Amino acid sequence: MSEPKTADAQYAIGVDNHLSIDQEGAMVHSDAKNEAVMEAVDHDYEGKPTDEELSTLRRVAGAIPMTAYVLCFVEFCERGSYYSATGVISNFVNRKLPVGGNGYGAPPRGTQQTAGALGLGTVKATAVSQSFKMLVYCLPVIFGYIADTYTGRYKMICWGVAVCGLAHILMIAAGAPGLLANGTAAAPYMISLYVLAIGAAMFKPNVSPTLLDQIKDTKPTVETLDDGEKVIIDPEATTERVVLWFYLLINVGGFLAVPSTYLEKYVGWMVTFTLPLAVYLPLPLVLWWLHKRLTLYPPGGSDLYNCFKVLGICLKKGFFKIGRHGFWDSAKPSVIAASGGNMQVPWNDQFVEDVRRTFQATGMFCFFPIQYINDNGLGIATDALSTMFITNGVPNDLLYNFNSLSIIIMAPVLNYGLYPLLRKYHIKFGPVARITFGLFLSACGGIGYTVLNYYAYKLGPCGDHGSSASCVDAEGVSLVAPISIWWLALPFSIGGISELFVNVPAYGIAYSRAPKNMRGLVTALNLFNTGIAYALGLAFAGLVTDPYLTWVFGGPTIIGFAMSALFWYLFKHIDEEEYLLSTNDDYHLEHQTSTSSIAPEPYNEKSPIDKETKV
Repeated sequence: MSEPKTADAQYAIGVDNHLSIDQEGAMVHSDAKNEAVMEAVDHDYEGKPTDEELSTLRRVAGAIPMTAYVLCFVEFCERGSYYSATGVISNFVNRKLPVGGNGYGAPPRGTQQTAGALGLGTVKATAVSQSFKMLVYCLPVIFGYIADTYTGRYKMICWGVAVCGLAHILMIAAGAPGLLANGTAAAPYMISLYVLAIGAAMFKPNVSPTLLDQIKDTKPTVETLDDGEKVIIDPEATTERVVLWFYLLINVGGFLAVPSTYLEKYVGWMVTFTLPLAVYLPLPLVLWWLHKRLTLYPPGGSDLYNCFKVLGICLKKGFFKIGRHGFWDSAKPSVIAASGGNMQVPWNDQFVEDVRRTFQATGMFCFFPIQYINDNGLGIATDALSTMFITNGVPNDLLYNFNSLSIIIMAPVLNYGLYPLLRKYHIKFGPVARITFGLFLSACGGIGYTVLNYYAYKLGPCGDHGSSASCVDAEGVSLVAPISIWWLALPFSIGGISELFVNVPAYGIAYSRAPKNMRGLVTALNLFNTGIAYALGLAFAGLVTDPYLTWVFGGPTIIGFAMSALFWYLFKHIDEEEYLLSTNDDYHLEHQTSTSSIAPEPYNEKSPIDKETKV
């Protein structure tokens, strides 16, 4: 009798191949070919810098297509309409119709009163605001997955724009004076608000991956400039530059909340809610113009299932290696084959590396909620704080816009000043260092809120109940501390600058460290952590009130400093890595024929005459 053969299918199909019976196309796939493709991409390409060139040549950003700038304008329109509508939620829900006002929600001029409508109080206003924003940042996980798997990102963006348009129309109707007077404005306003949350959640996780899809630079490449200088076209610098433009336009849109605060203060709610609709109107036309000019990718089926299969294998074979070097190796086909295992998997080694990098990225995102809380306050704590100061006609929610103003000022400084200067002198200021600095900076902003609230309580006529509805005189007019509201500009500005160091690198991390068919989902996971911050605000809504506000600011500040140090300790090694964009095309192209994540020529509708702007 001959010696029994092992059940390992590798025996029959060869050590350099593997079997994929659950994929379209050929059943047997060549691992050797896959490895050769990856080696050609990663280790041998035209213009690849040598080790000496990597250490000595100046790194510069590459070309940014004009379509990328237009997508930034799309983001400006969507965010402008969003922020100009939502920046006034607190006053609309929290405050009553002002005594002696014009009936549209605006208070009489020359008083310290603020605009109002529903008069539900700070606790319910916190619940409404935080639940709305929690949906805005948590629902993208669902819509990002659907876009990756079924609809494609561009189509989901268009659907989101349509839903947002409906929400803006409903919101204008909710500001009608008849509804405000008889107390029936709550229902249409709440409906419009949560419809807007759905539309924003459809739009938000798909626009930044679509933007970064337009960038051609995926590997460092040596080029010679017109003046003869040899430089490295750095994909990380290119990503950083376009995302800084993207984030700048987000906050230019966010700055449109400024006219909203004046409109609510001096005109009323119907006109206030008409502004977001006016900003929104260019969106459909711009998206129609862009459609034939963008590099678009069809939905390729999500890699989420295979990601969890990889994780399951690693946990089963190396549970006690979690967080240590080699934890992910046990799911690599090459390791499985070398160990004599008989497990067949529909991925290659590079896909496992992509999964490792994806989980690493999501671990980094878990630190972001504390930055957001220190940036904006827990729940509507900053809204309550702003009602305790002398306004002298300044809308109490105007000061929030110093967050956007600081970003508008500092983004070009970083984009064309600090970062190019650091690259010129070969000073590495990697994404982990930037995020760590941003976390630290946001905690410094938290100190500002804590100190201001302490003195508002100490100096105010109502003591530690300065933001309560009962802090009024005999005529119902609000009483305030002898402190100018303009002091709030300082912590708001510090928080805004911190976002440039945290959120901008996060967009690049979410895109570059995710498998091709999960970029929408991983971007959504980044947004999801902002949703966690809002969920915490909702969970602690009962505490976001007098007399606890000083500790509502002080507690997260202390945590923020500790988390900054922990983040640096856990992830500092990533700054030593070369920026790598996942280009594991063979994993999809070899195994799938009709659902490739790389757009085929008929679908890839990038205009051949699309001009590029050198930066």
